[in-house]
Amino acid sequence: MTSIKSPKRTGFRGQLEKLRHLAQPFFLPLEQAAGWQFIGLLVALLFCVGGLVLVALTGVIRLLQELVPDLTGKYFGGVASTISTIWGGPWGVAFSALFLIGAAAFFAMRQQLRGRRWLHWLLLGVIVLMLLAVNGINAGIGFIARDLTNALVAKQQDGFFRILIIYACCFVVALPIRVTQLFVTAKLGLIWRNWLSRSLIADYMSNRAYYVLNPNDEEATDVDNPDQRITDDTRSFTSQSLSFTLGVFDAFLTFSLNILILWSISTKLTLSLFGYSAVATIVLVVAGRRLVRINFDQLRYEADFRYGLVHIRDNAESIAFYAGEEPEASETKRRLGSVVRNFNLLIIWRVIIDVMRRSMGYAGVFFPYVIMAVPYFAGEIDFGSFNQAIFAFNMVEGSLFYVVNQIEELAQFTAGISRLEGFQSNVEQVSKSDPDSTSIQLGASSIVLNHADLTPPGASTPILRDLSLSVDSHDRLLVVGPSGCGKTSFLRLISGLWPPSSGHVERPNTGDLLFIPQKPYMILGSLREQLCYPADEGRFSDDQLRHVLDEVNLATLSSRYPDLGVKQDWPRILSLGEQQRLAFGRLLLNAPRFVVLDEATSALDVATEDRLYSLLRQRDLAVISVGHRPTLKAFHDTVLEFTGGGDWQLIPAASYDFGRS
Repeated sequence: MTSIKSPKRTGFRGQLEKLRHLAQPFFLPLEQAAGWQFIGLLVALLFCVGGLVLVALTGVIRLLQELVPDLTGKYFGGVASTISTIWGGPWGVAFSALFLIGAAAFFAMRQQLRGRRWLHWLLLGVIVLMLLAVNGINAGIGFIARDLTNALVAKQQDGFFRILIIYACCFVVALPIRVTQLFVTAKLGLIWRNWLSRSLIADYMSNRAYYVLNPNDEEATDVDNPDQRITDDTRSFTSQSLSFTLGVFDAFLTFSLNILILWSISTKLTLSLFGYSAVATIVLVVAGRRLVRINFDQLRYEADFRYGLVHIRDNAESIAFYAGEEPEASETKRRLGSVVRNFNLLIIWRVIIDVMRRSMGYAGVFFPYVIMAVPYFAGEIDFGSFNQAIFAFNMVEGSLFYVVNQIEELAQFTAGISRLEGFQSNVEQVSKSDPDSTSIQLGASSIVLNHADLTPPGASTPILRDLSLSVDSHDRLLVVGPSGCGKTSFLRLISGLWPPSSGHVERPNTGDLLFIPQKPYMILGSLREQLCYPADEGRFSDDQLRHVLDEVNLATLSSRYPDLGVKQDWPRILSLGEQQRLAFGRLLLNAPRFVVLDEATSALDVATEDRLYSLLRQRDLAVISVGHRPTLKAFHDTVLEFTGGGDWQLIPAASYDFGRS
């Protein structure tokens, strides 16, 4: 195994590239399209939605003009005239051309949108459509509020109630649109999270990436807490990505629709707003950059603290036997201390940014009044236009300050992007890497090592030197030697977990070789699944499973749990000896041609050990065992003795003396 590090991409462009690497594959395959094509489709989506909205609105107005012309002229005369102006001039041609360009872009990329990616774009288009509809209603409310105010000032009762009815109708129409938009957004986020999580899990379990990217060796892999990254980080990323993307688009629409209104009322107020917002944005963005690193560290410290508590829970009995409460509590408090110290720093910067943001917010309240008071008192505008300018100012200000107002959430989002994209890059790097076919050959009928040297990951000195041997289909090899001499490393070599640093290894396919460690792996599942693992549970009948349990002296287990489908915390319920016997039952069911036993009977008595090895002999399996018991010699033909320093020797089992080792 080699050191795995994700490429460091820093700065604004680096963060955008990380975001694209995470987000684009859901909508458009990375390997089939560049970043500009992805951005182009987003723009094309806006063209398509805008064109559809214009066509739909035109159709509705034309229908109302045919059915109720008086009502349309009285309440929607402005909208009808605007649409007529658009279609009667160059704007109609421009909108039509943009719609055709957008549709052509999606048609050209139709091959890349296979695999139900068209559904993702469709849902996104529906969301954009509803955002556009709501923003259009909001822009109209500005004019309605102006007329409503002027009617109040002029004491025009009939006009006031007529406009009030229109006002109420706008809310009646806008509310279900907004609710539906929130629902579709949440649904799209769920689909995205499911897709991203499944993609990460597939890569994580491919090419033994879960093993290569050992989270306990952070210096080598740059990966910590993969469980949190696949669960919490994917959930946060998908929801926040949609929230920020749609928020930015919403802000853009709000800005586009209201800036024209504001400019038509007061050019001075518009220019002043631009200058004021530019200064405020620069100040807050500079201050907010500090939050990115602090939030990144907070996510890591929180995950480490949680992992420490999970570790105590999973090893509660061992800690109790050692009475190790004090060192465990000390380590847990150390991790908690890192969480608290970093959070104190986070609080300070949150307060600093909040003070800045509130100060600028209060200034923004009084700013338009100061500027608009002069033309109002001079009689240049009426009170309704005064209020409309204030309304448009607030809408434009909110759109310009959208990112600034979300600076803390954006910092958390940026930190989450770095964590998740770093994990994804590492996983992809391992899962898509080609195995070293020159040093390890699969599909062989025997286990063959030809002048193999093995250097453990991170080490510089070989632990095994010039090792040559062959284990055929009926051979039984016993591996012995002092602790640290390379016995477990030898097993990793023949299993393909560690490639040789030199030489050549031939081994059977994975299904033909089964490994049983001293502490067998217990999956999260039923007793049936425990016995069948890694084969499918439907492969064997209940009678076969009960027969195997009886063969390995676990008949009482089937009596305790007659329902083989019951799920339990098996590592806690079963003793180590029961787990080892269950692992032998698993071996007998799967019936591989080769079996590797790493002190797999260390917790069993000699009589049970004799019974289990006799079962293996009856199955006529090739066996490689690691052990220290002299009784094991009777079940093997050859002894491979490691003496340390990479040295080794092969000795006939009948002549080997355990007393000299």
